[in-house]
Amino acid sequence: MTSKPDLILFNGKIATMDSSDSFVEAVAVAGERIHSAGPTREILALKGDATQLIDLRGRTVIPGLHDTHIHVIRGGLNYNLELRWDGVRSLADALDMLRLQVARTPAPQWVRVVGGWSEFQFAERRMPTLEEINKLAPETPVFILHLYCRALLNRAALRACGYDRNTQVPPGCELQRDSNGEPTGLLIARPNALLLYATLAKGPKLPPEYQLNSTRHFMRELNRLGLTSIIDAGGGYQNYPDDYAIIQKLHNEGQLTLRIAYNLFTQRPREELADFQKWASIAKPGQGDRMLRLNGAGEMLVFSAADFEDFLEPRPDLAASLESELKRVVVFLVSNRWPFRLHATYNESISRFLDVFEEVNREVPFDGLHWFFDHAETISQKNIDRVKALGGGIAVQHRMAFQGEYFAAQYGSEAARETPPIRRMLDSGVPVAAGTDATRVANYNPWDSLYWLSTGRTVGGMPLFGDENCCSRHEALRLYTAAGAWFANAEEKLGTLEAGQLADLVVLSKDYFSVADQEVREIQSILTLLGGKVVYASDEYTPLGPGELPVTTDWSPVRDFGGYGAPRYYATRAKPGHLHHSACGCGSLETQLRSVARTRDPRTHASGCEWGRTGFFGGGCDCFAF
Repeated sequence: MTSKPDLILFNGKIATMDSSDSFVEAVAVAGERIHSAGPTREILALKGDATQLIDLRGRTVIPGLHDTHIHVIRGGLNYNLELRWDGVRSLADALDMLRLQVARTPAPQWVRVVGGWSEFQFAERRMPTLEEINKLAPETPVFILHLYCRALLNRAALRACGYDRNTQVPPGCELQRDSNGEPTGLLIARPNALLLYATLAKGPKLPPEYQLNSTRHFMRELNRLGLTSIIDAGGGYQNYPDDYAIIQKLHNEGQLTLRIAYNLFTQRPREELADFQKWASIAKPGQGDRMLRLNGAGEMLVFSAADFEDFLEPRPDLAASLESELKRVVVFLVSNRWPFRLHATYNESISRFLDVFEEVNREVPFDGLHWFFDHAETISQKNIDRVKALGGGIAVQHRMAFQGEYFAAQYGSEAARETPPIRRMLDSGVPVAAGTDATRVANYNPWDSLYWLSTGRTVGGMPLFGDENCCSRHEALRLYTAAGAWFANAEEKLGTLEAGQLADLVVLSKDYFSVADQEVREIQSILTLLGGKVVYASDEYTPLGPGELPVTTDWSPVRDFGGYGAPRYYATRAKPGHLHHSACGCGSLETQLRSVARTRDPRTHASGCEWGRTGFFGGGCDCFAF
């Protein structure tokens, strides 16, 4: 570390997130690390002739946010293609954006809305209808994904996919048909989402040079929201090493603006062990550097263990082959000291997974190897204790902020009060950190997740948690900063603004610690530093920033609408759509449950279908839905 800092930020409210949750007025940066932090007078006394000074003017600064579960590598390849309804305030606005995008999308491209939204975020509190979509887009294929439960295709998309009365679908999937046997355009996971994602995969892709630009835009968007590091959870159709070539090229060229630790996700049902054996022969955990590094295995270890969280459907029963298949893979991973993560929604599944882990541990000790469950919405206290005994952790995501209304309708409001039981996890001393699981089942905005963690409310404003399960603002922020380092095997580098730590920090648009609950969701960065270098800047700090990043696809939704919240769209609207606040009557539990009931009513559902309970549940799941 140099004797004089390169940069000093002063006159601020700086949350160090150290063990005392202390605040300081100034922080000095030398190279890519924090030089020192303390009172403005003391830190300014350290400046040299070449030290750059930034006056914070009382603004709040936090460590760079760290999402422990997001699909950035895959999401980046497609970001410029996708119309984002994340954070859009009304269905009327969403459909207007769809109309505008249809008009500018050239053949044979599709218009794709690929997750990240909930009907409960809209003022109208409903889904779009197939009639509305077909009217807006008679010739351009439109694919709209809603969570992991359904997708809506217009007639042009059905034609592009070749779906007709003779189309066969996998078990656990439904292609809804009219009275004549013709597809209506509604695809339903019951609960296998393979049909949804196989359909999405039929759309045109961007060429590699455009995927580079698309990935840069996605990273820039995450920097805008205060993210500086993430753990990529792999995903379906994300094959290593081929589908990592774009992110590797950006790294080689020094164009990454996020620190990325990535996990490898098996791609072949019933050949999962062979996948990990192949990868272990060409790579090892820790391979890479502080910007791009292999973190371990998962979140898919074996397909028979995939318990998808479609809360419109009953909990799926997992295959009898789960234990033997999972054991083979986990024995291999532990023997070769590969950290691992596993998607686990339901306590019933978690019990079976832990039986396997405990058996493996008796034969091949875990011995401090970092492993963790993702999600764990209904985990019991007994199983939390078992996780702790095995030295594991739990990564939670704000999926319930998007499906809480469905969960409460399926299992009752009392069950939703501790789903997931975050307070009991923390009190048990298990490592816990937060993330989003973006971009499909939830949006990528960490401030929506921080709002959910600290208020217990969904994006539609419905109260889920009681106060006993909510985090304080400091606790929630810790789950997004210092706590994430354990999951990335980077405990001595990330998450606090203390001397020697990496200088990843964010200057906020509003004071997270004092604003009203609903305003937490409106926070974004106005200055993001990664390793002491500016990767995003706006407002008064714009001159310090990296400058505009052109969109190579001239018809891209990103160019005209922006990302989360469609900022460029609303900038042209004098009167934005109604934004529901937590105090709205529509946010009450009773009103939301009535809304879910209407969702199931064939007279009011988006497609007019009957949401019955006759879906087929096969043994295991061939779905690439993560």
